[in-house]
Amino acid sequence: MVDVFSAFETVAKRRGDHTAIVYLGTKYSYNKLKDMSEAFASSLLDIGVKPGERVILYIPHGIQWVVAWLGVQKIGGVCVPITPIYTNYDLKHIANDCGAETVVCADTNFGYVIKAIPECDLKRVVFTMMADVLPWWKRWFGFVFDVLPKGTVAFNRDTYSFRQLVSKSASPDKLPGPRQNGRSIIEILYTGGTTKSPKGVPFCGDLFLTQIYDVMRVFEPLFPPETNVIVNGVPLFHILGQNIGLAALFVGATVILHPRVNLDIIFRSIQEFRAKTSVGVPALYRMMLEHDRLGQYDLSSVECWLSAGDVLPVEVGKRWREYFGTSITQAYGATETCGGVCICPLGKENPPQSVGKVLSTKKVQLVEASSLKPVEVGEPGELLVSSDYMVESYLNKPEETKQSFVEWDGEKWYRTGDIMSMDKDGHLYFVDRTVDMIKHKGYRIASSEIESLLQEHPAVMGSCVVGVEDLKVGERIKAFVVLKEDVKGITAYELIKWCRERLASYKIPQYIEFRDTLPKSKVGKLLRREIRIEEVRRHTAPPG
Repeated sequence: MVDVFSAFETVAKRRGDHTAIVYLGTKYSYNKLKDMSEAFASSLLDIGVKPGERVILYIPHGIQWVVAWLGVQKIGGVCVPITPIYTNYDLKHIANDCGAETVVCADTNFGYVIKAIPECDLKRVVFTMMADVLPWWKRWFGFVFDVLPKGTVAFNRDTYSFRQLVSKSASPDKLPGPRQNGRSIIEILYTGGTTKSPKGVPFCGDLFLTQIYDVMRVFEPLFPPETNVIVNGVPLFHILGQNIGLAALFVGATVILHPRVNLDIIFRSIQEFRAKTSVGVPALYRMMLEHDRLGQYDLSSVECWLSAGDVLPVEVGKRWREYFGTSITQAYGATETCGGVCICPLGKENPPQSVGKVLSTKKVQLVEASSLKPVEVGEPGELLVSSDYMVESYLNKPEETKQSFVEWDGEKWYRTGDIMSMDKDGHLYFVDRTVDMIKHKGYRIASSEIESLLQEHPAVMGSCVVGVEDLKVGERIKAFVVLKEDVKGITAYELIKWCRERLASYKIPQYIEFRDTLPKSKVGKLLRREIRIEEVRRHTAPPG
């Protein structure tokens, strides 16, 4: 199989002046995107980045994100995309874990980079502003009317402007040729772990390309994939955003990107550019239904409303069908499987609550979680997933690798930790989770990460964090805290502030409850399940 950049380059030559990306209303053709990516790649080599190096992408999704990702691929580097709302604590951990020496950041999180640098090996900082590569009049408009976020940047010899790097002419003679080994790592995505820190999932080029082509084929019953116009409501640092939004660039489609969620802008983009596909997590579709101005836009061009990242609530699906006369298509995947495992077939009626049928490049098995013995058709079991070129280990995490990647029936399989059932026709249904993960707004959050941070507070003796069911966001985060005996006057506000200074915003507890003790097993293991059961009873008990 060809390397990733060569695959994109082939499409760019074929599609040429066709629009690849629409960002903040500006169109960028395939030719333009290729030229910018090669210029950025050439500049990376000029500033000392070497083939094989890890480069952190710490920016919102937009044209700059795509240019940087493709540019790193062109020089044979390894992309490490992370959410731009991570704090310096997360950035420092990831930089040390993956060994990155270069970071591409936004001006708005440049301060976090500066704080992290003394405690990691980052040597080069490339910064970008939201309007960096927009036409001059849009940058002027944003500056004059103060509608663009601004951050402070301190220049030194190891700080570079993204805009200047992409404005230089590429040096073709300097750029390396195609990668010869499709099993080389091209990207490391970080996902929530059962330990206190995120874990890196390395993808090779063959896995990435096999996966995205498989996903793009699911649209063929509706329209040729290259005619697709996709509003990508999921960030590109998320595997779902890559499986659809980034993948579209490898079949010649058009992707509409926004740096943050704004429903009016999303609706206007669908209407103006006649989008055929919308991608989002369940919380986004609920927000759409509850938006006051939903009826003011013509959204009739959309042929596929795709939801993944969490289970779509039955009530949201029902309301959507009543309003639009069509269903939201559900899909399921995981970072460790390079995204999509199954998707509901398009152009067909699917059973209610089905999360789809298995994609052609994946194999699945449902087993008893304790014995790994197969279960009968229709019975719930833990979902195991296998594929060609699959991920077989986490980066620098042998214990979690041993727990999550197993030999079964002579092959390597990933244990998803999700309990599923499958009917006789091959439709999968989500039942429950076996691991202590919280699903909030489509993010997977490890309870232990928040517990560990709370227990670093000098007043806290113990903590337990669980997800509390919430119709709007899936689950809200609730922390139960035991304070040290000699501590008085500590409030929930102070502990939330402690978390806010150290965690990404989506990981911060919404509720904190103080307790004298927490339930534990005879060997001292925290029993989160008992707390969860207690919370369910509390919220389902009849009044009075």
